[in-house]
Amino acid sequence: MKLVNTLGELKKAGYVSKSIKNELRDNLILKIQQHENVFKGIIGFEDTVIPEIERAILSRHNMNLLGLRGQAKTRIARQMTELLDEYMPIVEGSELNDDPFHPISTFAKQTIAELGDATPIAWVHRSERYVEKLATPDVSIADLIGDVDPIKAANLRLSYADERVIHFGIIPRSNRCIFVINELPDLQARIQVSLFNILQEGDIQIRGFKLRLQLDIQFIFTANPEDYTNRGSIVTPLKDRIGSQILTHYPKSIELSKQITAQEAKINKDQKDKIEVGDLIATLIERVAFEARESEYVDSKSGVSARLTISAYENLVSTAERRMLINGEKKTVARISDLIGIIPAVNGKIELVYEGEQEGAGIVAQNLVSKAIRNQFVTLFPDPSKLKKKKEVSPYQAIVNWFSEGNEVDLILIEKDVNYQKTLKSIPGLSELVEIYVPALKPSEKLTMMEFVLFGLSEHSLIGKNNLVRGVQFKDLFGSMFSDKAMYDELDDN
Repeated sequence: MKLVNTLGELKKAGYVSKSIKNELRDNLILKIQQHENVFKGIIGFEDTVIPEIERAILSRHNMNLLGLRGQAKTRIARQMTELLDEYMPIVEGSELNDDPFHPISTFAKQTIAELGDATPIAWVHRSERYVEKLATPDVSIADLIGDVDPIKAANLRLSYADERVIHFGIIPRSNRCIFVINELPDLQARIQVSLFNILQEGDIQIRGFKLRLQLDIQFIFTANPEDYTNRGSIVTPLKDRIGSQILTHYPKSIELSKQITAQEAKINKDQKDKIEVGDLIATLIERVAFEARESEYVDSKSGVSARLTISAYENLVSTAERRMLINGEKKTVARISDLIGIIPAVNGKIELVYEGEQEGAGIVAQNLVSKAIRNQFVTLFPDPSKLKKKKEVSPYQAIVNWFSEGNEVDLILIEKDVNYQKTLKSIPGLSELVEIYVPALKPSEKLTMMEFVLFGLSEHSLIGKNNLVRGVQFKDLFGSMFSDKAMYDELDDN
């Protein structure tokens, strides 16, 4: 079909033009019948969002994807191009992607009238049929729809009554394409009003011209629920003209969230070969996001983007990689103490309420990591608080006693792996505890789990923990409290 170069050849080839909504619908039906995955790489929406999108396409609806940030709204919209025909014919030279059988622009109509079946045809690939516009308060009607161009009028010596003086905006130029407006509520209300006719009647009006262009566009809008109250709103008549409003959501489980992070994190092959990230560490990173979504310090209306865990995972790998490079080692394993490296990624991905601002982003981020460790600990080991209530013998007693005798452990961020192993193995009862409750671990995973036990015990106030400039120190709980008090007293004296 792409070898067709003229309108006459297109007719002989039996090409049948169809609207973009019918095109999407027909190709979706074919993919569903062949049991193909339409939205590849979209994880966690298989039974919720994707069926609603498919129903909207089958209904030939324009749609609004409504959800918090980092919920793959734009990615879904971009993947809809896979439901378009591979190539689309247009009248060559047309700025409005004119259908050769149903031209709408003056240029295309005149060309076909003059050349007839000899009218040249160009082919547009489906990847070029996606247009995206970020809605900002400064977007004008001229940007979206068009305006009179006095320079064009002067150069072509045209009267302002001639429609050829019009410079078309981005929407008419997106004829027969998927057009996406991101963050729709950010558009001023008067600009949203200009979309009424396009959505309902498919036509546009520019500067009072008696111009009726039957545009053929698949509209997709995205919006954040908080925008309805904080920055603006979608005007009611516009919402009424959008066929389907589809609610997106964050991953329902940590396992789904881990799959998304593993898929999206930009980790190159060299990093993957040299740095091992155990399942425990990956789980803790996802737990940080889940804790943030429940935190009283984080603005729940703003949401916690999936990009938090992606950036955090990348930072974690870089933290381990930096240590490896400093120590001249060929390989290494990510440690629990490396989680300190994800704090900058967390800081930039959460919106704090007033109380959170008072605490400070860094402190809130550290607290989220601590909560993640605390809650993950009781999924693998006996809950210390329950043991205390039931007055049962604690499996942690040997470890706690060792620290009570005045022993201390410093886990330095850039400590060599051999020293890290030696330090953990020197703590009596630690290795045996891991063997009992989390058996069949690889040696590298066992060491990570041993370190995790120390962090878990400190979060449950069985041993003390001090944050050092270059790492973390574990010691007797009461000794830690006294040392902290002495430090504060010394500061007060100074």
